[in-house]
Amino acid sequence: MRPEDIQEQISDMRERARQLEEKLEDPALYSSPSAQKGLFRERQRLIRIFSLFDSWKKALSDASGNRELIQTEQDEEFKLLLENDLAELEKKAQEEEKALSLLLLPPDPNDGRSCIVEMRPAAGGEEAALFTAQMFHLYTKFAEKHSWKQETLSLSETGLGGIKEVIFSLDGEDVFSFMKFESGVHRVQRVPVTETSGRTHTSTITVSVLPEAEETDDVEIRQEDLEISTFRSSGPGGQNVNRTDSAVRIVHKPSGITVASQQERSQIRNREIALRILKSKLLEIIRRDEAAEHAASKRSQIGTGDRSERIRTYNFPQNRVTDHRYNVSVYDLPSVMEGNLELLLDQIMEIESRNALESLLKK
Repeated sequence: MRPEDIQEQISDMRERARQLEEKLEDPALYSSPSAQKGLFRERQRLIRIFSLFDSWKKALSDASGNRELIQTEQDEEFKLLLENDLAELEKKAQEEEKALSLLLLPPDPNDGRSCIVEMRPAAGGEEAALFTAQMFHLYTKFAEKHSWKQETLSLSETGLGGIKEVIFSLDGEDVFSFMKFESGVHRVQRVPVTETSGRTHTSTITVSVLPEAEETDDVEIRQEDLEISTFRSSGPGGQNVNRTDSAVRIVHKPSGITVASQQERSQIRNREIALRILKSKLLEIIRRDEAAEHAASKRSQIGTGDRSERIRTYNFPQNRVTDHRYNVSVYDLPSVMEGNLELLLDQIMEIESRNALESLLKK
């Protein structure tokens, strides 16, 4: 992106920032928490861009000043200091211009949203259930590092410490911008703890990451379209853990989507959770339909995000985790499994941003 293009965009953004401040001063805004959150999210993005822009401009100005001094300086020792300083300033300006170009890309409108994550074992029986539990631990640790709020919405465990299904929400700054890369099939290759002959097994789990629906989203759920039933919560092995029918199952008849919640002891609370999950699933359908309308454009490296798409392999014998969409590998699997997912995601997001910038410049 050319410097003059950056200047033009920043000028437009400063006018947008002024308009945002006027909107945020309107008391009526605070009656809609969702709209308020969206405006605050946009303002924070603009603040980051302006800060980087000011730093970039200063580096360019200082570099220009050094060049002028070098032309007239007679003291060779001081001239050498100026040249060294100029090299650092030029490097800084170049790096900040690149970072600024990426920040100025049109943002994914869902990046600032909270998200709902669903995980289930696919192939591999108990070993897949155990790996599902490990991935739940990974995402929990990753959320803690980013100070995100995590809420478990549904959890069904096996008797051996594995997980048959877990649904949880993550809320915090830029949650979906990170977690959207996790949707798909995750494959694990290792020797299971139950394996006596030492053979390496391959198992898979599915991860689905949905941007959470907000009040302002046009997602209509009509009561007559819902089939709601209750049942008793169950724990590992299927035993009842509650003496009342507090668990709730909802079928959305037009779409065929079924959701359930048994995490809470309150039937009302479980109903709220189930509707929250349903609304996000319906929003995802709308989002995918809109994306299909633009199918003529080049598909993002993120892919479809479909559960059938194998995205990543965790190879324990080789201490390696590989993302197949981006051909990126990290040889520090224990660290990744303890929540240091940025070892992989930083590389993925850089590649994704670079691809997006190249596509924009070709238009």
